[in-house]
Amino acid sequence: MSSADIPRTPFFKVLIANRGEIALRIMRTARRLGYGVVAVYSDADCDALHVREADSAVRIGEAPPARSYLNIEAIIAAAKASGADAVHPGYGFLAENEAFAQACRDAGLVFIGPSPEAMKAMGNKAGAKAIMRDAGVPCVPGYQGENQSDATMLAEAGRLGFPVMIKAVAGGGGRGMRLVIDAAAFPDALRSARSEAQAAFGDGTVILERAIENPRHIEIQVFGDRHGNAIHLAASATARCSAVTRS
Repeated sequence: MSSADIPRTPFFKVLIANRGEIALRIMRTARRLGYGVVAVYSDADCDALHVREADSAVRIGEAPPARSYLNIEAIIAAAKASGADAVHPGYGFLAENEAFAQACRDAGLVFIGPSPEAMKAMGNKAGAKAIMRDAGVPCVPGYQGENQSDATMLAEAGRLGFPVMIKAVAGGGGRGMRLVIDAAAFPDALRSARSEAQAAFGDGTVILERAIENPRHIEIQVFGDRHGNAIHLAASATARCSAVTRS
């Protein structure tokens, strides 16, 4: 099927499946483009600015993110109840969750973001690194195995050599990420990273990477659509930005 044969799916109202400044930024852009905007909120955010600024708002659950902003069923129900025909996930929470993208598709909603298939391939850091290695792309040495036991993770960290990075396989924004200087600090850092990743993304799985100290961070943003169009937004580089490397 050529790109000309792929049907376009117009939409008019966007539900923003996020909160705070992230939601407000998306609202401003959506309104500038002529779309209506719907907010969602937990009990903790019932009087938040993003709720007050939206055209309408729908409660999706209790304060813990697992019972609200990570609740796929509640967000889909909110979209239907509000008359939204598209969903923007923002970043963090469910933004890189293939099950959420698939649920939007199944509900007849436009998901403003990657397809479930693309997320399955690249939304998980362990899986993404495997794809890159198979393609011959140089990667930072690390451990992406299924065995997540404390003993295995400590042994693999020792094999890589300290300092190491612990990274959540899901999500982004630095959540579930810890720089560990030595073996003595590793157990507490692992426990903390897992807990934060579980709370933020609903997945406590982590990977390990050798930490690169004083790195030069080069990031290239690439956008593509289902019609075969793709662009890149050049590259930005920051010297000595942090001890964090991108997969």
